[in-house]
Amino acid sequence: MKVLLTGATGLIGRRLCRQLLEAGHELVVWSRRPAQVPALCGEAVRGIASLDQLDQEALDAVINLAGAPVADRPWTQARKALLWESRVSLTEELVRWLGARSQRPQVLVSASAIGWFGDGADQLLTEASAPQVEYTHTLCDAWEQAAKRAGSYGIRVCVLRIGLVVAPDGGFLQRMRLPFSLGLGGRLGSGEQYMSWIHHQDIEAMLQWLMESPDCRGVYNGTAPNPVSNLEFTKTLGKVLGRPTILPVPGVALKLVLGEMSRLLLTGQRVVPARAQEAGFCFRFRHLETALADVLQ
Repeated sequence: MKVLLTGATGLIGRRLCRQLLEAGHELVVWSRRPAQVPALCGEAVRGIASLDQLDQEALDAVINLAGAPVADRPWTQARKALLWESRVSLTEELVRWLGARSQRPQVLVSASAIGWFGDGADQLLTEASAPQVEYTHTLCDAWEQAAKRAGSYGIRVCVLRIGLVVAPDGGFLQRMRLPFSLGLGGRLGSGEQYMSWIHHQDIEAMLQWLMESPDCRGVYNGTAPNPVSNLEFTKTLGKVLGRPTILPVPGVALKLVLGEMSRLLLTGQRVVPARAQEAGFCFRFRHLETALADVLQ
């Protein structure tokens, strides 16, 4: 298949590109830094700065992973504008371009996030669960709706709500690793909030599975089958690193430092991948300790 990707130079995209190349797919990456694409994604991957560069080249599939990191900086109005532009506005532009083409891809697989659910407390959340309306839901819902409009052009659309990606380089785990390695780690706030995680190999496999499976459409949760509380995650990470986890971070301190963004750390979602499991998707890493050991040791 000839596949167009956005966000391919990010944490998930780089590995996904190499996986798709090994599977024999031809890849084109839409990027702000197209000259860097071959080095980051694979020598055979073509980088483009504008969709117009594709003209009417035939496409079989599109995977849309673009989006500025949500947890890198506090949510000022300027930051929120960037988060919206890099997700919603970019997806809207992509879908408009797809609709204007005479030849359209068979499928669009578009990323979203489990932040769509808002604060789920300890409720078990499937794709059919209702959200708690707050900032992350509003952002993710607009992102998803923009992608779903591709369905009106006869394109099969899959939306993947991605959880916390466990990877050896980058993402939330990289920020946690240093303090935990120094014995300075601990639970955040009460530690009761859930963390729905997924090993990077499983999310990459799921993206390819959705692209290649003609019966898949609609929303899927991109999380491992066994979410854990922040306290359990903390203890498991300390165990894998062989370090104590006795220094909790008070919720009030996080609120003072991070403002509204502290909700990412002090609330959570207990998400399960019900639809993927029902469809027979096979997870390589179902349990947190195994996943952490794989990427950290």
